[in-house]
Amino acid sequence: MDESAKPARLEDGEDLEAFVDEHDVALVEFYTKGCERCNAMVPVLGNVTRVTDVSIALLNPGNDITLVDRFDIRSVPTLVLFEDGDEIGRLAEGFVQTDAVVSFLEERVPETVAE
Repeated sequence: MDESAKPARLEDGEDLEAFVDEHDVALVEFYTKGCERCNAMVPVLGNVTRVTDVSIALLNPGNDITLVDRFDIRSVPTLVLFEDGDEIGRLAEGFVQTDAVVSFLEERVPETVAE
């Protein structure tokens, strides 16, 4: 766990592929510019980074519109969880608190959440 860790910012699908390939477990927030709920998720994801071993990134699919269909993004923020390159879960409920994200991770990748 890295106390100073912050979510990475990705630019496009190529960055996303590299990020997911580089990390065994990765959580990606799909957001849009000007989305207040999305902006509110940034400190939450910072907290999640500090209390889990999950690598977290932020990506605006508007920068690479093919990602909207590829990942079936219907609302933002949408959090997509990857393990070994495969999607294993998603949260698409708008703004969620740190404990809800940690619980989501604990259910799917318990080894990444410290006791």
